[in-house]
Amino acid sequence: MCRKSLSTLFLILFGAISIHSQTLLSPGKNLELTFQLSPKGAPIYSVKIGGEPIIQPSSLGFDLKNDEIDLLDGFVISQTATSTIDETWTPVWGEENQIRNHANELMVELTQSQTGRKMILRFRAFDEGVGFRYEFPLQEKMGYFVIKEEKSQFAMTGDHTAFWIPGDYDTQEYDFTESKLSEIRGLMKTAITPNASQTPFSDTGVQTALMMKSADGWYINLHEAALIDYPAMHLELDDQAMVFTSHLTPDAVGDKGYLYTPTQTPWRTIIASKNAGDVLASRITYNLNEPSKIENTTWIKPMKYVGVWWEMITGKSSWSYTNDFKAIKLGETDYSKATPNRTHGATTANVKKYIDFAAKHGFDGVLVEGWNVGWEDWFGNSKDYVFDFLTPYPDFDLKGIAEYAREKGVKMIMHHETSSSVRNYERHMDKAYQLMKDYGYPAVKSGYVGDMIPRGEYHYSQWLVNHYQYAIEKAAEYELMVNAHEAVRPTGVARTWPNLIGNESARGTEYQAFGGSKANHVTILPFTRQIGGPMDYTPGVFEMDVYNGSHVNSTLANQLALYVTLYSPLQMAADFPENYDRFPDAFQFIKDVALDWEKSLYLEAEPGYYVTIARKAKGSGEWFVGNVNGFEGRTGMVKFDFLEEGKTYLAEIYADKSDAHFKTNPQSYEIKKMAVDAKSVLKQFSAPGGGYAIRIRAASKEDLKGIKKLKS
Repeated sequence: MCRKSLSTLFLILFGAISIHSQTLLSPGKNLELTFQLSPKGAPIYSVKIGGEPIIQPSSLGFDLKNDEIDLLDGFVISQTATSTIDETWTPVWGEENQIRNHANELMVELTQSQTGRKMILRFRAFDEGVGFRYEFPLQEKMGYFVIKEEKSQFAMTGDHTAFWIPGDYDTQEYDFTESKLSEIRGLMKTAITPNASQTPFSDTGVQTALMMKSADGWYINLHEAALIDYPAMHLELDDQAMVFTSHLTPDAVGDKGYLYTPTQTPWRTIIASKNAGDVLASRITYNLNEPSKIENTTWIKPMKYVGVWWEMITGKSSWSYTNDFKAIKLGETDYSKATPNRTHGATTANVKKYIDFAAKHGFDGVLVEGWNVGWEDWFGNSKDYVFDFLTPYPDFDLKGIAEYAREKGVKMIMHHETSSSVRNYERHMDKAYQLMKDYGYPAVKSGYVGDMIPRGEYHYSQWLVNHYQYAIEKAAEYELMVNAHEAVRPTGVARTWPNLIGNESARGTEYQAFGGSKANHVTILPFTRQIGGPMDYTPGVFEMDVYNGSHVNSTLANQLALYVTLYSPLQMAADFPENYDRFPDAFQFIKDVALDWEKSLYLEAEPGYYVTIARKAKGSGEWFVGNVNGFEGRTGMVKFDFLEEGKTYLAEIYADKSDAHFKTNPQSYEIKKMAVDAKSVLKQFSAPGGGYAIRIRAASKEDLKGIKKLKS
């Protein structure tokens, strides 16, 4: 549908636009947001950047339950106010050491004439995008209310190309599909692949963060920020009008949200640029969250870890201790009489091997899964009292392991799989967190596999969003860091609670052992999942033909690059120690790469095709560059003009060889050393599903003796 016909459609839907409008410009005056009321008193907004429309006139409001008059129209503007925000804040960890929050704000207070209810719309205009939210002040005419549906619209200017996953109340663990918006309906059935818990809801429903590209080169991202006490938002597409409408995750009885005044919704975010790298560089999501509520953050420290995990995922070992029991009753089942299955991975002896490996190679921590009783019947049984998060199996010496790790200078990472029985987790949480403190565990990996208990609830409903937040805040009381898997997708909340150092919330490396992910998957994640915060993707797999017969669709050089392109303050080297011993020269990059950054530059970016990022490490001043590539081989170019003028550096380049391919020859790589300066330019090949990783460090003349200089 052409832009002219779309504009005509909006005039039909909304009638002639009211002449009474408010305009908000971004600080650089390149972005323009317009707010107005239609003749029927319906709130409408639109967005232009550089004079070009990004969001066509789009309506705002709510359908309310058990209320004859919804919050959709009949409004008048009671008052407006504008202000400017310009601050620079220091993240505890992040992609840079300083973040500027610079935006102009418009507050519009609306009063519904017939009911007297008040609703505030607050808009913030940044140079690269917009955030808006609804606020409901304390008022006589409105106390408690139930949301039937939020009706925020995002009207597109055309049939954009989108990188999407199916709208689902229970999982984000899907491969991305690239298609026109008009093609989503026809592709939905094939896009929905099996998962341990899933509830897709529509033929045209998709999840945020949604990344799109228009025919005229605009990269557009839709997401949300500061998701607190509210259900997660999906997007429902009208594929005739090319209009997205918010679709909130319901609870077990179908209600979308229970609110009482004063309250506010999360921010709805729109990021847009003609440069895809600007989307990656945007900090709108974080800037729309509140500052840290943790005063002393010295205990929050990035970690690089190994663990007893990949061997379970690939089927080499098991989480469970025995095959004797079909059902477990905690406190009653006698494990001392059980026959060990000899496949249990979390044994004292095996864990000590990982601790030794971590200590030898300078890793901070070791994750152990399957250490606690109850794994024999944990999944698929709709069981409430499934784990106690306290009692170890007979072959796991909890105290002895803690002492051994302490002697080796290694921290242990606790694992809490809830089996989605969240009431059970909350009843044990204080004792479980205290146990971690007692044994010196600084971080917990929590999991929410399976259908929710209470039965009928969904992973992304308001009730569960509140649970995940409760777990983060409770962990902060014990000075513990949280890495939540299968939880709601992040929305920048880690600014407010920086002990949330990681989430999964997308299709991670484990799916490479479940049949594989698309080779371009990791070129899309930075534009989608990571818009809201870091991902515990668990990279670093060197043996692509895994134990259970699956194949990892990646080259070895691509796996190295992920430590730069998929930012996280929590990074795992996921493979077996023996596979790292086979490739010690490549493993060196994982040992060297930083976790926390002073500056990040987005050198090349095209969602679905390639991403190249350069980052400067805090403290050391070293630079690291990572490139990940899609399905087709490509030669990219890196200009080293980010280096300090007048200095020569040593660049260690880990790259695909010319014959590398993610499917047929994934371990074909080479390591080159070159002298570089600010004028140097590198042209580097990336194989299909491949990439490259570079470490750049200051070097003396002696270090550079015999090293070839890379010319400009």
